[in-house]
Amino acid sequence: MNKYILLILLLTTISCNNKSKKSSEIKKETSEIDFLIDSVVTKMVNDTLINSISIGIYYNGKEYINHFGELEKGKGNTPNNKTIYEIGSLSKVFTGTIVANAVLEKKISVDDEINKYLNEEYPNLSYLNQPIKVKHLLTHTSGFPNMLPFELNPILSDFLNYDTPLKINKILKDYNKPKFFKDMHSIKIDTIPGFNYSYSSAGTELTAHILEEIYKTNYEHLLINFLSKKIGMKNTKITLNKYEMTNLAVGYHTDNSTITSAMEKLPWGASGNIKSTITDMMKFVKYQLANNDIVLESHRPLIQFNKEFGLSYFWNIDSSNEKLGKHYFHHGGVPRSQSYIYVIPKYNLGAFIITNQSGKNTAHKMKEVLNQIFDKMILEIK
Repeated sequence: MNKYILLILLLTTISCNNKSKKSSEIKKETSEIDFLIDSVVTKMVNDTLINSISIGIYYNGKEYINHFGELEKGKGNTPNNKTIYEIGSLSKVFTGTIVANAVLEKKISVDDEINKYLNEEYPNLSYLNQPIKVKHLLTHTSGFPNMLPFELNPILSDFLNYDTPLKINKILKDYNKPKFFKDMHSIKIDTIPGFNYSYSSAGTELTAHILEEIYKTNYEHLLINFLSKKIGMKNTKITLNKYEMTNLAVGYHTDNSTITSAMEKLPWGASGNIKSTITDMMKFVKYQLANNDIVLESHRPLIQFNKEFGLSYFWNIDSSNEKLGKHYFHHGGVPRSQSYIYVIPKYNLGAFIITNQSGKNTAHKMKEVLNQIFDKMILEIK
């Protein structure tokens, strides 16, 4: 009996020592990652044009959320977990995820022709009798213009002009779904759909209409319902109430020191009007690493342009970086904020970063920050 007691005590001691070791290793890793994020992001937020940054990293089952700077310089209002951000075109991957779910529910096929879901005839939406399909909208190969109404496109090409945010909002203020469908009659498709990449927010807006047709409900209601039930995201939506508006981050356009107004809503808002908090965005990052059926479908390549770059359900698929392996990313930008989301399955690693400034080099600076963090995490933190 004493032998058994001694054996149990010995095994318990070994187990405790192992747990203690693992605990200390976890603490060491955590402190290293926090220090890494702090040291890299602080350099960026010290840039004269960058007011604040919120960043979330998910790695090895642990979440790291940090906030830097001030939403308004000199006011001490550092962003926090309740700060609501305009995530811009990151909205598209939410739309794509809902489409992937609809495919699994057999409510739609990516090979469906879009005319199936339109309530008017659009003979102009084909080229050499080759129709536009749902997958062409999802991969920016439909031939649609970037934006509808058309007059937004030259304004966006002059993005750094101080008047750009005001001009965008003036045009969008009274732009609605009927006007969108009217403008669709003027689209000229000049190439066979499914081959040439041409980024199109208008195509994403039409995708939202298709979702409304198959689910018989408003897109925003569909979005909120999907995110809350499937992912537990309770603070992600398009339209904010008065209380939520008090938490909406202010933002700046280029080097203009005057606060820029929030962007007006597009007809559906699916391509660039979603707002979220960093805690909700990290739920989305973790969800993208979960490998459930919806995620796997949403990551399935729908077109491969070359061995390094393809597209799934609005996700950019990058295989050019041997260290990171095949990964998924998207950039988001509106006139007063820019963001990135990365999903790197090889390392069970994901990231979301956002700043309330939108200028010529903002995206490049954020990407540099993430690349430094990824490189050091993968190579140095064991």
